[in-house]
Amino acid sequence: MLGSGPAGYTAAIYAARAGLMPVLVQGIVPGGQLTTTTDVENYPGFRDVIQGPWLMEEMQAQAEHVGTKVVWDHISKVDLSSRPFRLTGDGGTQYSADALVIATGAQAKWLGLPSEEHMKGRGASACATCDGFFYRGKKVAVIGGGNTAVEEALYLTNHSHDVTLIHRRDTLRAEKILQDRLFANEKIKVIWDSEVVQFVGGGEPEALVGLDLRNRRTGEVSRIDVEGAFVAIGHSPATELFAGQIELDPEGYIVVEKGTTQTSVQGVFACGDVMDKIYRQAVTAAGTGCMAALDAEKYLAAMEYEALAAE
Repeated sequence: MLGSGPAGYTAAIYAARAGLMPVLVQGIVPGGQLTTTTDVENYPGFRDVIQGPWLMEEMQAQAEHVGTKVVWDHISKVDLSSRPFRLTGDGGTQYSADALVIATGAQAKWLGLPSEEHMKGRGASACATCDGFFYRGKKVAVIGGGNTAVEEALYLTNHSHDVTLIHRRDTLRAEKILQDRLFANEKIKVIWDSEVVQFVGGGEPEALVGLDLRNRRTGEVSRIDVEGAFVAIGHSPATELFAGQIELDPEGYIVVEKGTTQTSVQGVFACGDVMDKIYRQAVTAAGTGCMAALDAEKYLAAMEYEALAAE
């Protein structure tokens, strides 16, 4: 398994319970995106709010308890052209696998402002469906102009009566049907031709209180009052290693066979955000991790049967 988010750990748990002796390589960010998330309120099984890092620690402990070997390393080279598959770590360590589960995830794109980094977890977010609930009845903003931004703005109207969409151009890139829904929603207003130049904090403890915007036509800087700001300018799947070896879609996500986690290379499976650009939730990632382990178990059993039949 490559990747140590909910998808990778769930795949490891199921693979270990099936006696497949899984090795999980954690990657650069052990625990994945949830290690940068504080309050988690929508993962099933917990009545109270839990902490993202704690949840990932529990998943790792469970995976190790049932027999997964967890390795702290970062894979820098993969060869999927022959069996077994060959993987090379940053320090030169060699790994081989008869089946490979890719769960390397995707990272949200941010604006890159120092103030944005400072306000992460204090009002700045990249996932409305994850964090929108915490802004019930508050003023919020969404930054972006594509499908994701419009969908997140519409979703946030379930929690807020005052949603502002901020777009750096004068037209949206989103599909027309989504635009129609956005413009018809009285809870949403749009600020055009503007870019965020500062996330403004205040209070004690410090939290987001506003955004400074620069009009790209006039250069004028103004401030809007918001308590939540959702950056929705896309995600980058961690698939650079696999380019040219397995099929990727135009956005770089791994393509899998419908209803499975099977990639274009037999014996290589993908789960979690690296193949899911729609839902991107911890619980859906865990679900596809389970699928990947079951698909891998089925594949290995078939390979073993064929080897026995050939003797």
